[in-house]
Amino acid sequence: MSDPFTGEIQIYAFNFAPYNWAACSGQLMPIQQNTALFSLLGTTFGGNGTSNYQLPNYIGNIACGQGSGPGLTPRVMGETFGSDSVTLLSNEMPSHTHGARIYNQTDPSKRQGTPAANYALTVPDTVTPFTTTNTVNSTFPIGTIGVAGGGVAHENQQPYLTLNFCICLSGVFPQRP
Repeated sequence: MSDPFTGEIQIYAFNFAPYNWAACSGQLMPIQQNTALFSLLGTTFGGNGTSNYQLPNYIGNIACGQGSGPGLTPRVMGETFGSDSVTLLSNEMPSHTHGARIYNQTDPSKRQGTPAANYALTVPDTVTPFTTTNTVNSTFPIGTIGVAGGGVAHENQQPYLTLNFCICLSGVFPQRP
């Protein structure tokens, strides 16, 4: 492997930062002890800029290139965006249906407790849900197929592995263009 550049970020598959590297976990760094890295990062990721600066924070986040492209939102270095959870509204979900499958339990002694696989507890007495036509001839209770979610947010995270982003504290200083 070639010599790393100061400020270079690499992904490692172990839970510690190599020698002269630091985990990208948003920690504050003293400027006096890391002047070369501060000259590259500044306060892009935080810090007060007089006594400390902050390293990038990839805990629960993903790397994203800066700039823009056709149909993409412009991004700048140090920007964070997105959310850990999302609550979908009904107008954000595609139109779809859920069918109810009902099976008759032919053995009356088993019409209690937990039904066997592919069997219901009992057939409703006042309707005939089992027909050979597609014509609706009965209405099931509203709870048969209900609304799910209840306005509660769900997790909105990309798939991930246990990899750690680390930044080089001391390496070859990159030449400026």
